Amino acid sequence: MTATDETRSRALGAIVKNALFRWETAVTLALTAILFLFVPQPFPGWQDWFWLVGGAIAEGALIWSTLTDPNAAQEAVSKAFENKYELRQIRNAVARQRLERALEYRRNMLNLVARHTGAMRAQLQQTVNDVNAWIGHMYDLALHVDAFESNELVERDRRTVPQQLEKARLRLSREEDPAVRRDLEDQVRQLEQQLTNLEATVNSIKRAEIQLESTLSSLGTIYAQMSLLGTKDVDSARAQRLRLEIQDEVSSLQDTIEAMNEVQAQRLRLR
Repeated sequence: MTATDETRSRALGAIVKNALFRWETAVTLALTAILFLFVPQPFPGWQDWFWLVGGAIAEGALIWSTLTDPNAAQEAVSKAFENKYELRQIRNAVARQRLERALEYRRNMLNLVARHTGAMRAQLQQTVNDVNAWIGHMYDLALHVDAFESNELVERDRRTVPQQLEKARLRLSREEDPAVRRDLEDQVRQLEQQLTNLEATVNSIKRAEIQLESTLSSLGTIYAQMSLLGTKDVDSARAQRLRLEIQDEVSSLQDTIEAMNEVQAQRLRLR
């Protein structure tokens, strides 16, 4: 099941749940119970269980009307998507704010979708589906930034490793015993590699922060372009370029995440 299919499956459950908890459902159930208990046979030939069948039919019609309401479906899909991302878990205030703005852009994109029908609506909806992956990668980047900022071990190593390296180099410059020198040379190489990995980690976090900002700006640009698309642009090169821009941005985000994961893996292997 793809991420989009999973979101739609959750949305379907949310739509049914919303239908079951609507005030109309409560009225239908209450009226059916009253008629079943107190008006069992209003006229000859009527059976009390007919009221239960009628109530079930009425409730089924209510649920069906909710399921076939495009606005209700869109709202449920949107809520199901946003519920996947618990923004309160993002401790970095700037990253959290950028994600909030990204979701706001997405909601506005859905409003654009709702204004159209037919092929144009399908085209814009597919664009929003592409943006879903975009926002998912932004969320992953924010989690990476959080993980770095909360890692006390990395912060400690950034302070102590340069000092350890300086001391090891100083001892090496003064040591005359060959065996001890070999051990010190190994230690210096390990510390140099550790320091290189720490610097790479810091740089990857800086890159992630820049990527979040530039991605949000690109998302705003995409929204502006979507708002300018007309019906005649559905199959045009303009609409295709819009899709390609989103795909390029998603690939760039994925590259950043993979680079950060590789830096993290190298640091763990060294340790």
